[in-house]
Amino acid sequence: MTFFDFPGTLKASKGTNEIAKTGFRVPDDQAIDYFMMRFDHYDVTHAKPSRLFDRKILFFEDFDGQEYFLISDQNVSGVASGTPWKHGPVPDEYAITGLGPIWFRVDDHDLIEDVLTHKLTFGIKDQDDNLILFETGEGGNGAAIIIEVTKGLRRGSQGYGSIHHVAFRVDDTEDINAWIKRLNQGRHRHSGLIDRFYFKSLYTRLYPGLLFEFATDGPGFIDDEEDYETLGETLALPPRFRSHRVEIERLIRPIDTTRSDKPIKKEYFG
Repeated sequence: MTFFDFPGTLKASKGTNEIAKTGFRVPDDQAIDYFMMRFDHYDVTHAKPSRLFDRKILFFEDFDGQEYFLISDQNVSGVASGTPWKHGPVPDEYAITGLGPIWFRVDDHDLIEDVLTHKLTFGIKDQDDNLILFETGEGGNGAAIIIEVTKGLRRGSQGYGSIHHVAFRVDDTEDINAWIKRLNQGRHRHSGLIDRFYFKSLYTRLYPGLLFEFATDGPGFIDDEEDYETLGETLALPPRFRSHRVEIERLIRPIDTTRSDKPIKKEYFG
């Protein structure tokens, strides 16, 4: 998950035709209960746990008003989840294991269904009133989109507290090229292949207000500059920018990210 730090950015205006919420997967329903206590302890704005598509879910917000939710993997089959970060304060048995469903808020049901089922590779899995669950591939929380169909809302506008784009995983450059061919056949505008060094990507807009990215799994963020234990603690740069390190470090806002030399105590509540 990427955050952009743009000085002077205005606050987002929430509305329709936007990527509205980011989902995170947790192992089971007990993890949802744990995070509710954790959020209470740290004064994080959150709703009460609820159920959606027969899955326990917990909505919350950050200090910018950006919207998220935790979703339980209990009794949900599909794409396997990842490994939790073991060096943080959240107990391993409750920790987040990966990104979950992404949540779109839209006002054109027919168009979004056409985009997801015909232009992409999703199918309808379930529906609860104005909420529709789409899944692709093996399905499950790691391959899902939740659509909230709304009427009468103004279109959302970008700013801090909003989501710029969503990335869909693909295996490799061969898959990117296949999507380029498919988008060309449908005469859809796109960015073409972009080399991010850590991954290759492709961008396109198939629905107003929603920017989609296709991103390869590899080669990944662990490279010659960092290993797993120190990943994210220093400013890692792709090779073409490394000669400008001094200038770049002078411009960016310093953030204390070092943790490998600090003792971390697992936090339990209740």
